[in-house]
Amino acid sequence: MFSVFSIDGGVVAPQGFYCDGVSAGLKKDNGLDVAFIYADSLCEVEGIFTKNKFCAAPILHFKSYPKDFKTNFVLVNSKNANALTGDEGLESVKEVLGGLQYRFSGIQNPIMSSTGVIGVQLPKVKIIESFNKFDLSQKNHNNAAEAIMTTDSFSKTIAFEVVLEDKRSFRIGAMCKGAGMINPSLATMLCFITTDASIPKRDMQELLLKAADSTFNAISVDGDTSTNDTVLLLSNGKSGVYDKEAFLFTLEKVMHKLATDIVRDGEGATKLVAFEVKGAKNKEEAKRGAKALSQSLLVKTALFGCDPNWGRIASTIGASGITCNPKTLEIYFGDVCVYQKGVIYFNEEYEQKAAEILKQDSFKITCVLGVGEGAFVAYGCDLGYEYVKINADYRS
Repeated sequence: MFSVFSIDGGVVAPQGFYCDGVSAGLKKDNGLDVAFIYADSLCEVEGIFTKNKFCAAPILHFKSYPKDFKTNFVLVNSKNANALTGDEGLESVKEVLGGLQYRFSGIQNPIMSSTGVIGVQLPKVKIIESFNKFDLSQKNHNNAAEAIMTTDSFSKTIAFEVVLEDKRSFRIGAMCKGAGMINPSLATMLCFITTDASIPKRDMQELLLKAADSTFNAISVDGDTSTNDTVLLLSNGKSGVYDKEAFLFTLEKVMHKLATDIVRDGEGATKLVAFEVKGAKNKEEAKRGAKALSQSLLVKTALFGCDPNWGRIASTIGASGITCNPKTLEIYFGDVCVYQKGVIYFNEEYEQKAAEILKQDSFKITCVLGVGEGAFVAYGCDLGYEYVKINADYRS
């Protein structure tokens, strides 16, 4: 048995972690644009990354380290993705991190992460000069979370303390960014998770992947997979406490909250939608159907207009290639059934009830396929005019 309590502090809630955000002049009006996470002892680290074949230079640099390397520093910049920048982009990462180690001699195997515009060389001089503003004793998680934002409208942080039955405890904290270029396969997102749990190295990747399946890999804003998607887990083991079941439960809780925050903050979005597919042939088919719904432009625009166009839901399921039959299909907006096994319930009364569901800022759309036991929930949002405005002028 264990208990989980929400606490303040984000990535610095666990023992031994520090962070801050500063301005390097990458954003307009001297906004915060460079962040760091520092640990006062070496951390085990594991990461999962984008499946985009053109992954960014910071990811390539991470993968160049030996398999079991340890680190005590993560550097993050916004406004520039350092992706599709060739050998120069990779050399820029090395130069920036070399400058960091020159400034702070105790930093070992630093990791860099970037987010922003693709195809522009990293403004490395500005970033290196910003190191003069770093104070490694700071615990300003709000500044750090703000500094990594791009088109985000709010910062995203969370932390929990886990208390085991014998009263021993450990903590998990995190921050992330993301609002657009979000597609299941991770998202256009960066997520940094810290813990003082004494988690074995062998468990870190396993539990990250398990937690990602129903969280970051289950969200979509616009169906586009970024070049920079990153989830990092750092553990310094300072609590001396670990329980695998409790850790996985809490990690999933952390990642689910941040993942749904990303969708809720989708560029121009007005509502968070859970797309549940159950009664599928198997879990993989349920996942394929749910993700198809979360990515369909016709579904997303109908949601924006609060139009309970259930025909678009059915059509998307049918086009997804999964096993389905109109004689066993059921479709629900919230708890309002609009189609059930070949019978249409979409009269004026039911349409009005369904439309009221769609006016809420979060709700569920459920498709029961009636062909098996598979189930999966994907998360998406509506798509409106603001998304086009943001992305038509993203580079400015």
